[in-house]
Amino acid sequence: DQVRGMDFYSYGLAVLLYYTSFWFRGLRWRVLALNAGILESGETTLPSYFRFAQLIVIGWFVNSVTWLRMGDAYRAYAFSQDSRIGFSWSLGTVFAERVLDMATVFVLVLIGVASFSTTSDSNVSNYLVAAAFLMSVALVGLLLAMHRFGPKFAGALPGRFAGAYVRFQKGTLSGFKRLPLLLLLSLIGWLLEAGRLYFVVVALDMSLSLPLLLLVALGHAILSTVPTPGGVGAVEPGVTGLLMLSFARESAVAIALVDRSITYLSVIVFGAIAFFAWQTAHARRRSDRSETRTAETTETA
Repeated sequence: DQVRGMDFYSYGLAVLLYYTSFWFRGLRWRVLALNAGILESGETTLPSYFRFAQLIVIGWFVNSVTWLRMGDAYRAYAFSQDSRIGFSWSLGTVFAERVLDMATVFVLVLIGVASFSTTSDSNVSNYLVAAAFLMSVALVGLLLAMHRFGPKFAGALPGRFAGAYVRFQKGTLSGFKRLPLLLLLSLIGWLLEAGRLYFVVVALDMSLSLPLLLLVALGHAILSTVPTPGGVGAVEPGVTGLLMLSFARESAVAIALVDRSITYLSVIVFGAIAFFAWQTAHARRRSDRSETRTAETTETA
């Protein structure tokens, strides 16, 4: 009954905010790529903001239909094809993006927990803080290890793998210039995610405090790292459990399912469209390059 009585205007605003966040994520990824020196070689090209956002949507689509979050690797591959730069280098920029995301999530979770503290939610709050902390520490620890021991590690690898690792390390560590701008773009992206959840709650004619809004939205992000397609099986019960800190079970389930219609079902629909549009454009560019090479060969002959 609650879902049937949903306000579709508010629901549309939730969808709009969610997909607006991809534009800011695309802008951040573009800044990371610029920082990492994508234009140092005259043979590379820098995709537009829209293309970066499209690649992120494609990556999330692949995450939603495959196991082990393969979408991150796929969008790194797609970026390498668009920019004509190595896969390992582009994968490094994706890894740097993940580090920024988890650092921002950890800070926002701390703010949410500090503002929403009751005896009944202590276990949930501790779990979220611990999960965000462990993920952040693991990623930052990897960065520090790469910075400190990267050359030694590369030297121990066979030549081909050593070169790939060096390019991955450069794509990762060189991207953190203009850090305040990157953190600002990360913050905007995650606040838009919280805005999506706010309008989902409003669409169902309910209300949610700002601290719990942050906790639920960021809890969704943490749970979605479970390596099932789109985090299915972890996000839904986890988000429902968080929402039950403030709502009855039926209302919590209604919010969780409507929210997942945006973060999972709509990603499959719009992501599939973006995926096939990119595949078509990539095939056309590859055909054009092949025809150009054939024409040049003929002229030379």
